[in-house]
Amino acid sequence: MDGSLHPVHGQRAPRLFVEKGFDATTTRDIAEAVGMRSGSPFYHFRSKQELLKAAMIAGLETGYRRLQAASEDIVDPAQRLRVMIRVHLGNLLEGDCQVPMLLYESRALDAAARAEIATVTDRYQETWQATLDELAAIGKLRSSAAPLRLLLFGMLNWSSQWYRADGALSLDQIAAAAADLLLM
Repeated sequence: MDGSLHPVHGQRAPRLFVEKGFDATTTRDIAEAVGMRSGSPFYHFRSKQELLKAAMIAGLETGYRRLQAASEDIVDPAQRLRVMIRVHLGNLLEGDCQVPMLLYESRALDAAARAEIATVTDRYQETWQATLDELAAIGKLRSSAAPLRLLLFGMLNWSSQWYRADGALSLDQIAAAAADLLLM
């Protein structure tokens, strides 16, 4: 089977989950989006939930690779945090990224699938926590306690609700403002 028609890798099916919501997206919608017959996406996945889980994991993995590529060689933790914030906002808001669905559709999955996604999410967040810990150790953050990381993600992720590409603020400006809120 042509890999470009794969329901996750083509990104057309996951985009439906973002645009219509998981519950409103039918298996027929998925098949039409990827140019298959109605049952064909389930040659790859046993259910719509499994497809959603795979799309979420693929989105997290892509975001993690982008984050690592952009930040791994930056020695200064303050500069690294600035880059990480910008990359995260880019993952959320630029291009054909499917990350916004991660924020809202995981409730459609069972506990085992949510646990798998949590494992991948934890790996993504470990990089952030390490940088926050470095910043606290050198006095550039008041604290690197876990609530700070979670609040940071809440703040950044919520931008998907209000950010407009044609709005008054660029992603670079938003990223700089977010970093300035944290850094001392």
